[in-house]
Amino acid sequence: MLIIDSQAVKNTCNASAESKGYCFYKSTNGIKRHLAVDTLGFPFFTHCTKANVSDDRGLIEMLTKNIDYFQSKPVNIPKITILLDHGYHPEHLREE
Repeated sequence: MLIIDSQAVKNTCNASAESKGYCFYKSTNGIKRHLAVDTLGFPFFTHCTKANVSDDRGLIEMLTKNIDYFQSKPVNIPKITILLDHGYHPEHLREE
């Protein structure tokens, strides 16, 4: 089971303007960290984007970068359950 969420945080003053974005929901100018953890809270996958990237888009990018993990799973292991909060929209995720 994977638990996935994102966090918009202020970026350091050293970061370039190209790496920053503005998150309207949190009124934060910086980056967004997308994190997938297991049920014990240990990090599974991480991905950083500009803060203005939607949670859905960040999730797709994070899972796309790590698709090899899912493709290499043996057949006899059960399906992986992914838990998301209300910031994600499954109807949008299915379209892509």
